[in-house]
Amino acid sequence: MAESFERAIASFSPALPLAVGYSGGADSTALLQACAEKWPGRVAAIHVHHGLQAAADDFALHCRRFCDALGVPLRVHRVDAGHAPGQSPEDAARRARYQAFRAEAYDSIGSIAINNIALAHHADDQIETLLLALSRGAGLPGLSAMPRQWQRDGITYHRPLLAVPGSELRAWLKRRGTSFVEDPSNLHDRFTRNRIRAGLLPTLEAVFPQFRDTFARSAAHAAQAQQILDQVAAEDLAPSGPSLVIGRLQQLTRERQANALRRWFRHTCRTTPTAAQLNELLDQVAACTTRGHQIHIKVGCGYVERRGGDLHWYNP
Repeated sequence: MAESFERAIASFSPALPLAVGYSGGADSTALLQACAEKWPGRVAAIHVHHGLQAAADDFALHCRRFCDALGVPLRVHRVDAGHAPGQSPEDAARRARYQAFRAEAYDSIGSIAINNIALAHHADDQIETLLLALSRGAGLPGLSAMPRQWQRDGITYHRPLLAVPGSELRAWLKRRGTSFVEDPSNLHDRFTRNRIRAGLLPTLEAVFPQFRDTFARSAAHAAQAQQILDQVAAEDLAPSGPSLVIGRLQQLTRERQANALRRWFRHTCRTTPTAAQLNELLDQVAACTTRGHQIHIKVGCGYVERRGGDLHWYNP
C-alpha cells in the first residue's frame, strides 16, 4: 500500500548511527534531510563520485554544501565505475557503489562508526525493478524485486521509501524549498529504466491506477515463496561449504538440485548462472557416474569443475 513520505520516515527505526547514500538527487536529498532532522548528530552521508559525467564534480560540490548546511558529516568516495566487456553500465556502477559504501562504513565518518546505511529507492524504482525482471524472464529472486532490509559485508542496508511514490518525495522537497540536482543521465532513453519511467509507468497508471500497490504485493508473494525455497535449499545443502558433494546432489530430484545450486551460486559463489548454464550443469551432474567423468563449464562470471567427488566454482 502506498504511503506518505512523512509516515515512512516516522515508522523508520534503524539502529543508530546511520549513513544515507546521497547522490544529490531529489530522492536521496529528501531521505537525508528527513533523517538528519529526526536524528540530529546521528546521521552521516556518503556520496559516490562515479566520474562518468562532466557534471560529477559539480554534484559532489552541491552535496558538500548541502551537508555543511545540514550539519551532517559527508564522505565523498571516488570510484572507477567503468564496465567490463559484456557487463552493463548499470551493474558496474551498482557494484562500485557497494564497494564504496563498504569502504566508507568500515572507516568511521567524522566521529561516527557506521553499521547501517539507508538508500532512497522508492515505489517507482521498485516497479521498474520488477518490470525489468519480468522482461528478462527472471525467477523468484528477480520477481521479489528489492528488499526493504538486508545485510552485506557486515552492514545492514535499509530502503525505507519502497512504498512512497517518487512524486511524493519531490512534492515534500518543494514544500520545504529544498534544492537538489538533476542527473542528466536520467533523461537518456538508451537506459531501459528511463524508457520504463517515461513511457510505461504513465500508461500503467492510466490503465491500473493501483498498480504500485498490486505489483508490490506480487513482489512480496514472490519473496515469501523464495524464502521457503531458500529454507529447502539450506536443508539440502547442509552441511555446506566452498564445494558441493556430487553424490549428495544426485540424491535430489532435478528440481531440488537446481534450487540448491542456485542458492550455492548466490550465497557462496556470489554469481548467478543463466538458465542454459544451470541446465548444462544439471545434465553433467546426472551424467557423472564414473571417476573419469570431467566437469568444467562456465557458470556466471567463473567456472565450475569437478575435483574428485566434489564440485568447485572459481573465478580465474
